[in-house]
Amino acid sequence: MHKESVVLLNKAVADELHAVHQYMYFHFHCDDQGLDLLSTLFKRTAIEEMLHVEKLADRILFLKGEVEMVVGGDVKKIHDVKEMLEMATAMEESSAKDYNKWANECAQNADSVTKQIFESLVVDEERHYAQYDNELDNLGKYGKDYLALQSIERSKLVNVGTPGGGN
Repeated sequence: MHKESVVLLNKAVADELHAVHQYMYFHFHCDDQGLDLLSTLFKRTAIEEMLHVEKLADRILFLKGEVEMVVGGDVKKIHDVKEMLEMATAMEESSAKDYNKWANECAQNADSVTKQIFESLVVDEERHYAQYDNELDNLGKYGKDYLALQSIERSKLVNVGTPGGGN
């Protein structure tokens, strides 16, 4: 049943798993730099991507397919915040484009449920894109001061006994 959809769903699983790994890597490094706002954004997005994997896997299993837990790419060792945000926006933009395309393919193959899943993922990916793009804009407007303010906030919280800012 809908073998073409299973192939597309597994491609999406691979993309989402790559995002989980990459965003958690960014989360760890932002947290290490005292950038709580960005650290939390990457962590929350990674968790949402994990939920996407679960949704995709449920559909694959319903279609009697095999969930291929293959990560779609290697984690890039990026420590510069601007480069992290540029990569995240590119990943989200690419996913939204792919999911739009795959929703249309599923519609052509008379699989409206998988089509709806991809459409719902597009909404999430576009929201993620907007969040990362907004952070890039802030970084462009305020420069390193924007990051310094996040680090200062962490220092304030640590000094009053709230390590990690409540991550």
